Amino acid sequence: MTSHAEAETGERNFQAEVDVEGVGEYEDSESFLRLFQQFQIETECNSSKVLPPDSKMCCSRNVLRKQRNWEKIVAAKKSKRKQEKERRKIKHIEGTEQQHSKRVLKAIRKERLLEAKHAGPRLCIDLSVSDHMTKKEISKLAAQIRRLYGANKRAAKPFWLCVTGLLAHSSIQEECLRMNDGFSNYLMDTTQEHYFDLFPLEQIVYLTPDSEHALEEIDPQKIYILGGLVDESIQKKLTLQKAYEQGLQTARLPIQEYMIKDGNIKNFHSEILAINQVFDVLATYYKTGNWPEALKAGVPARKGFVLQKQQYTEDKKMSS
Repeated sequence: MTSHAEAETGERNFQAEVDVEGVGEYEDSESFLRLFQQFQIETECNSSKVLPPDSKMCCSRNVLRKQRNWEKIVAAKKSKRKQEKERRKIKHIEGTEQQHSKRVLKAIRKERLLEAKHAGPRLCIDLSVSDHMTKKEISKLAAQIRRLYGANKRAAKPFWLCVTGLLAHSSIQEECLRMNDGFSNYLMDTTQEHYFDLFPLEQIVYLTPDSEHALEEIDPQKIYILGGLVDESIQKKLTLQKAYEQGLQTARLPIQEYMIKDGNIKNFHSEILAINQVFDVLATYYKTGNWPEALKAGVPARKGFVLQKQQYTEDKKMSS
């Protein structure tokens, strides 16, 4: 009789252990916990009838240990599900806020650009000189226009941009449409006309690195012209000559006044900048009123110029 009871008890203990190992088969961990507790109670009760006191105590401790372990597993699963739910909730909120912020930011930028359209200053990119460029240079110019527009859109104090001499079906127009997504929807003026037919000549200032006059300030009443020219062959004084023929004021960035040539002999010293680099200088100055800071922002180190440190420090103090 005792042997039969012991065999039955062992079989049930073995069944309980097998069920613990196969916990992954149960989708509902709470229902399995109730089932497991029933096995424990039944096993403990049966063992108390046939086992000596020492064996009974050992079996009871073993059952309790397994029960505690399983309760920890169930609690861990509950905690993990709760944390995952919270993460999904936070992610959803952040995504909604980010989308809202983008809409608000877009509206703010649009408002700033429209204010610049009415209050100035204006910056025109003259594309009438694009017939002097190769196909490779035209592609580079299209990329520079994209970067310039993006920088102006992000600027705290933007210019109103105007692209003149943009002929329909011209190489530069086709390249701008090909390389720049949404070019036709850019918030700026584009026209086939020339700038001197659009604005009073006395308000126009043609920016050219060959000018004898350094730009001293940015006047919101002026219209500043940038020659849309990528000239890898360095056709000297092309834009200056064009401005003189039209009787226009000219100016250059004050690189000579605030910067000196770097002593590194490897550098090629040049004041000729890409149109987006010129814009970076203008936009920074328009925001800060500080030429050294503006030149530092827009003139690449490879051009071979560095700031006059003493002059930069003095101007920094005056503007602050």
